[in-house]
Amino acid sequence: METKDIRNVAFISHGGAGKTSLVEAILFNAKATARIGSVDNGTSVMDFDPVEIERGISLSSKVCTIEWLKTHINIVDTPGYANFLHETRAGLSAVGGAVVIASAITGVKAETKRVWGFSEEFDLAKVIFVNKMDKDRADFFRALGDIEKSFGVTPIPLFLPIGKEDSFRGIIDLVKMKAYIYPAEPTAEFSVEEIPAESMADVENYRNKLLEAVSETDDALIEKYLEGEELTEEEILKGIREATISKQFIPVICGSAVKNIGSKFLLEAIINYLPSPLEREHKMAVEEDTGEEVFVEPASENFTAWIFKTFMDPFAGKLTLFRVYSGEITNDTEVYNSAKGKKEKISQLYILQGKNHIKVDKLVAGQIGMVNKLKITDTFDTFCDPKHKLVFPKYQLMDPVLAYSLKPKSKDDEDKVSGGLHRIMEEDVGLRLDRDERSGDMLIKGMGQMHIEVVVEKLSKKFGVEVELQAPKVPYMETIRASARGQGKYKKQSGGRGQYGDVHIELAPLKSGEGFQFENKIVGGAVPRNYIPAVEKGIYDASKEGVLAGFPLIDFKAVLVDGSYHSVDSSEMAFTIAGSMAFKKVALDAKPVLLEPVMNLDVFVPDDMTGNVIGDLNARRGRIMNVEPESNGQHIRSQVPMAEVLKYAPDLRSMTGGHGIFSMDFSHYEEVPSHLAEKVIAENKGE
Repeated sequence: METKDIRNVAFISHGGAGKTSLVEAILFNAKATARIGSVDNGTSVMDFDPVEIERGISLSSKVCTIEWLKTHINIVDTPGYANFLHETRAGLSAVGGAVVIASAITGVKAETKRVWGFSEEFDLAKVIFVNKMDKDRADFFRALGDIEKSFGVTPIPLFLPIGKEDSFRGIIDLVKMKAYIYPAEPTAEFSVEEIPAESMADVENYRNKLLEAVSETDDALIEKYLEGEELTEEEILKGIREATISKQFIPVICGSAVKNIGSKFLLEAIINYLPSPLEREHKMAVEEDTGEEVFVEPASENFTAWIFKTFMDPFAGKLTLFRVYSGEITNDTEVYNSAKGKKEKISQLYILQGKNHIKVDKLVAGQIGMVNKLKITDTFDTFCDPKHKLVFPKYQLMDPVLAYSLKPKSKDDEDKVSGGLHRIMEEDVGLRLDRDERSGDMLIKGMGQMHIEVVVEKLSKKFGVEVELQAPKVPYMETIRASARGQGKYKKQSGGRGQYGDVHIELAPLKSGEGFQFENKIVGGAVPRNYIPAVEKGIYDASKEGVLAGFPLIDFKAVLVDGSYHSVDSSEMAFTIAGSMAFKKVALDAKPVLLEPVMNLDVFVPDDMTGNVIGDLNARRGRIMNVEPESNGQHIRSQVPMAEVLKYAPDLRSMTGGHGIFSMDFSHYEEVPSHLAEKVIAENKGE
């Protein structure tokens, strides 16, 4: 296996465009499977998770490896639904090219635009496959126009359809100028025929567009084309390859995955037009010892690899998928995990065909492989030669957009739930687990409603635990706006020794973010020094429950100014209670107010939806900070109270038909308007 004969390609699109069905057809054509698997009836080689089979959609990126025309092709089949695009982006980090699947029925949808953006982020060369030409309302030329408008690129068809919908029966090759007619039932066979007369007008038009686009890749070809000379097939293929890799234009193929029309020619396009690992810009890494940035050359003998996916298999255990960037690796090898600073033993190596694992003796630069049962390695770690320590740059994770409070239906299951979630998080890089400081509840954060629901299903099916979801409560805070002074006196006498503590304190507001400060101004021993920490503890502990509605009171200074003690009855406990009593009394006189978290909310929407989204943000008490035009839309930067955007993900999706994208993170705390504060206080005071 030579690196020049490897192609690493991701299949990307919106959900339901037919990515997995197309991969199944390719596996069949490459004789990797005996029949074409179906997503709908649960026989797909690529979608093998029980939750995927039940829902009929891809939830994570999968890999299949095939051999075709002496080329080793690694296909990463990615999810297309909005809630799982973090998986798609991670998969794209390991490849050198992408096949974008567009539906001949619906054209380019919102999710397709997002994954196209990811492919641009990783600077991937692309080929487009217009699928579902056999379905009702299929229209190749409409899809072609949608591609050009949506992506701002020049799509150049290499094939044209023969018929459409029920009458779709084949494709026309604009390079070889032949027609390929397929039987009604999907097979790997087709007949080569002359181009139908009724198609010649379109063929001549698009053949000329192809030749013109190809000629522009080379000055000698331009001259030849303008002089009316025919370009050879070799010149056309070479020009398409150069244009694809340099992104001068995007080749387009059409067909039907379920009828196996066009998939063989897509395979040839992957080989002929997408780059090998040698033709990609080399990946940058940092030398551990010197901190120097270096480019990892595929030809280097020093082994490096990038872990881009982890699976938790109920039988094989932890499966680690990685892409080799330089050198080679063999079975029973010790590698250095530079992200962890430790060595890891690699036992048996595998290549993948979806759920099937095939043993191999070694992997070379450019290959994608798998190893199981590693102890310390996580997704996005770096493997390297222990004698040449490199680390790849840290992968920038996508931020979660939705959070829920999660409770086990049985208290006895809390440890099982926590353990199950941590196992799921090992394979799902879009999931976060947190703890609500006030309630102690587990908080699960994900990429949307369906993402969270899938996690709950996995907890039930894989770990046998049932949980309840609740929208998280807003973490309100309290603070004071004025200074005040008062006393807290605790005196108790029962039987023998009593309890006595007496303190006078001042409370004063601090600037936002300054937290809690304590100062001791006692003179003359009015409160003995050994009791001072107890007073501070009493004040601080009481501040955690505030004075308005039980929320923590923040950003204030407490000064101990006076007090008294009893030589027998005073104790640390008595002064802790006295400090608490003083705080509760004085804070009420210091003009306490309610604070709410305000979020930075960045929204990207198409131009024609900008007004509606801005109006909605204003209705949510948001402040528009900036609106910047970007390619195909507007970037709206705003700040909005968290209470107004707890369920913003489904709201934005509904408002924009799925074309809106947003990210959100915490900014600061602000005072809640009085009319809203009264309602919040009333709702929470009794809790």
